[in-house]
Amino acid sequence: MTAAETAVETIQREMTIFARRARASAGRMHPELSLVSYTLLGHLEESGGCRATDLAAHYALDKSTVSRQVAALERAGLIERRLDPEDHRVQVLHLTEAGQEILAQVTHSRRAAFRERLADWPEEDLVRFAGYLERYNAGTSAGTGED
Repeated sequence: MTAAETAVETIQREMTIFARRARASAGRMHPELSLVSYTLLGHLEESGGCRATDLAAHYALDKSTVSRQVAALERAGLIERRLDPEDHRVQVLHLTEAGQEILAQVTHSRRAAFRERLADWPEEDLVRFAGYLERYNAGTSAGTGED
């Protein structure tokens, strides 16, 4: 195996560990908020609201998966549906005040966890790592991290 092949194997293994850790930590930060739910809430905040079909397309997820997540988030009072002012046949998902608060809390906790984990890294390593992650994610399918 070449050095590049070994590196790719290591990257794959370490990214899998990273994903597992992210899923596990999401549950610890807020029991009702899975990593997928957190991601969807974040997108709704960034976009100012969108349709469920837009979420499915953006994250390359099956519509039924998004539908289940949206239903759970609605039941938890974290999102609500509003009629699109331009097309009353369309419903747009928006964060509720409770959704905004929980998203802010979880985001704060996640940032603190990252800061703690990376506290002893030299600044140049952090900058390099951030650049590598941006470069890697720029080449992935719909920002999901999965190709």
